[in-house]
Amino acid sequence: MQALRVAEVSAWAAACVRSLEGLRADIDSINVYPVADSDTGSNLVHTVTGAHEALVRSTPDAAGRALDTLARGAIAAARGNSGVILSQALRGMAEACRSRDSVDAETLISGLIHADRLATEAVARPVDGTMLTVLHAARRGAEAEYDRTGALERTVTAAATSAAEALGRTPSQLAVLAEAGVFDAGGRGVLAVLDELVAVVTGHSACARPEFAVDASRGPAQRASSAVSSPGTASAQPWEVMYLLNGASEAALPALRDELSAIGDCVTVAGDGAGSHAVHVHCADIGAALEAGLRAGHPHQVRVESLAPQEPMIDSGQVRRPRAVLALVDGEDLAKLCSQAGARVLAAHGGQLPGTERVQRLITQLAAAHTAVLPAGPELTRVAESTVAAFDRVDRDVVVVPCSSPVQVLAALAVHDSSRRAHDDVVAMAEAAAATHRGEVSVASQDAITWVGRVAAGDVVGFVDDEVVRIQQAGEQRDDVLADVAMEVLERLLGVRGELVTVLLGAQAPEGVDAELGRRLRTAHPEVEFVAYHGGQTDSVLTIGVE
Repeated sequence: MQALRVAEVSAWAAACVRSLEGLRADIDSINVYPVADSDTGSNLVHTVTGAHEALVRSTPDAAGRALDTLARGAIAAARGNSGVILSQALRGMAEACRSRDSVDAETLISGLIHADRLATEAVARPVDGTMLTVLHAARRGAEAEYDRTGALERTVTAAATSAAEALGRTPSQLAVLAEAGVFDAGGRGVLAVLDELVAVVTGHSACARPEFAVDASRGPAQRASSAVSSPGTASAQPWEVMYLLNGASEAALPALRDELSAIGDCVTVAGDGAGSHAVHVHCADIGAALEAGLRAGHPHQVRVESLAPQEPMIDSGQVRRPRAVLALVDGEDLAKLCSQAGARVLAAHGGQLPGTERVQRLITQLAAAHTAVLPAGPELTRVAESTVAAFDRVDRDVVVVPCSSPVQVLAALAVHDSSRRAHDDVVAMAEAAAATHRGEVSVASQDAITWVGRVAAGDVVGFVDDEVVRIQQAGEQRDDVLADVAMEVLERLLGVRGELVTVLLGAQAPEGVDAELGRRLRTAHPEVEFVAYHGGQTDSVLTIGVE
């Protein structure tokens, strides 16, 4: 065969699904790097299945367009580090071949070079002995053979042969592989994909590769145990966070990679060439990973998986319930609202924060296998995070859902669903909190200097996301001034987007201010829904949320 056409690309995609499905269990069982979570085979199958299904749904009339469809499908379906990297390799092939009716040896070489580059660029910290190493060797071997013969069959065969040789060397490049007695799991997937390409081009059956057969005498549990005990292999990050990101400019991507690298590891940001990116990170702070995405663009299809070792609970006899949600708030009225929404509540009184020991005791008393903690502000967040640090996650799974305001706690509780998987519920609550824009109206207790001017004690101050946006002397018309400042805060918040306005009335809120705000809002924005509750908080007169 001198060139690949649409039929051959389609046959290759289907063969990759069959091959990786057949190897799934073996690849999962040798998955020890970067985390021994036994899912690389499953992630690769999910990724190539999504690519193949995208191709089946379309009717491309050229090989280049067929590869482009495969790549887009792979990026949208990518799971795990391995899936993201494979999707970028397919994207590299597609971009090099996009305008081609068929793929000859010269075009294939361009595709492999571009695939190698894009896959490497997607990973924040490339490591030798991984699937990137195998992919790089495949490209180098194919280049050398093409320079000698220029033949497609010999070029793709050289790519697979070089990949196999590189895979065989991976234990000498990563100590964790040598200690577990395995080859790199992602690299085994790359080799399978290349072997199926050789089979399509040559018309022969794909190579069986007995040299990479899994040692049946050592089960997956033994291999995982060996890997987890090795330095640097059991990730210090308990969560794998993935999402698709739309609307991110190329200029925003380096900052996104830097932010994700600062909070975790195994960072990949992989684009489809049309403005969408697959984002992946292992981290301890789910909210920070989502907030980084929100600053860069529009995250969606968020997935979170636990990377904690799946071991029995140490004190399983003390666990009496599977789930609990704990809200840390300021004010009795707000505490009642959260309790009505299904949360256990610990309320601060008069701004006096609960100590970490008190929060710790309450979490212990809840006796839940999984506890989600919702702190209603930055100071309460620090208390929550200090508390969580004291819990062994194998014993108790305790997660802080990031909330910067009580309105974000209410938004999170509004989507809480105990019938969902615990980790999916945490994601839903974190997304709801992050999507709630917040504002406050307060009365200054002392003189101060702000970015927008001098504040005197007694002035009414409006905030949007902790930034002062309005300072107004109250005088004798304090109630009217409060409403005026609140409307300015609302106009700024609604200028971003919003369908629902929630106002929490603080302990110092004047009677009737909620009715006045509701009247003004109906006049200015009749399309927006408005609700107000007595929150009883002492740090603001009005706390405002816009969803």
